[in-house]
Amino acid sequence: MRDSGEIDLERFRVELGGYCYRMLGSAFETEDAVQETLVRAWRNRDRFDPARGTLRSWLYGIATNICLDMLRSAQRRARAMDLGPSAQAGPDIGAPLPPSAWLEPIPDGRALPAGGDPAELAARRETIRLAFVAALQHLPPRQRAVLILRDVLSWKADEVARLLDTTVASVTSALQRARETLKTLDVPPAEPFASMDRARRRLLARYCEAFERYDVETLVSLLHEDATMSMPPFPWWLRGRGEIRRALLAAGRPCEGARLVPTAANGSPAFAQYRPGGPDGRFEPFALIVIEFSGGLIGETTTYLDAARLFPLFGLPAALEPPAVR
Repeated sequence: MRDSGEIDLERFRVELGGYCYRMLGSAFETEDAVQETLVRAWRNRDRFDPARGTLRSWLYGIATNICLDMLRSAQRRARAMDLGPSAQAGPDIGAPLPPSAWLEPIPDGRALPAGGDPAELAARRETIRLAFVAALQHLPPRQRAVLILRDVLSWKADEVARLLDTTVASVTSALQRARETLKTLDVPPAEPFASMDRARRRLLARYCEAFERYDVETLVSLLHEDATMSMPPFPWWLRGRGEIRRALLAAGRPCEGARLVPTAANGSPAFAQYRPGGPDGRFEPFALIVIEFSGGLIGETTTYLDAARLFPLFGLPAALEPPAVR
């Protein structure tokens, strides 16, 4: 049996996380898939043969098989925009859908390796964006794997063919079909988080200040004309600055006094929202807000209400203490 010290599996955890997340669209299923990949690799480490390929390609082969197995009976995960047309501002936001229906956010640190070439990192961020990962879910699982390996991770066709135990011609055909499907979905471009400059940082600071005061007019002024707002697990979503303004005004002041804690999700800026009202004046977890830019303004906000599950995943505090009284 090979000396266990010769195989360092843990260093592949994050990049495998990025791969499995693009395949599965679920941060929690990704955690399971990556852990199972590393466990299987460790148990079968004596079968790894460097003469047949690299340790990295061997691990990706295990991860791919696990993801394909997990996807056999799974429904397609989606964003609200994939489920129906935009709504009008009003009290009816529909019934919540189960967690399995939704594309879930993932912390950048669990899907994007730290360091490396800035241009390559920017490209990697683009491929874990919510819109892009949602588009991938429209592909059959094997096509999805081919497209990710070829177009996202830049594997050669013969490498993918060996991993999937198929021919180069089959890989090429699957890639062409996958690309054509993505073209029909017209994934909107976004301004990547990696290109954050002083203006965008100031924009986010103004957004936080207005949000915590529930200053609707300022919030709306920071939105792109065609901005979208959604709130999983509800299929309801809005498009357009005017419609969002009407919804915020009609809601009363539910977020007044909230506190926002910055984080990063899916290659984008994100904020953990805490609301007052907990024991001893503490602020309790309420939602995770993922933000994308468009035209120098905020183009999309996705507010995930499943704080109880998401905050531990993002390493966020279970509560915030009230500000000290001076």
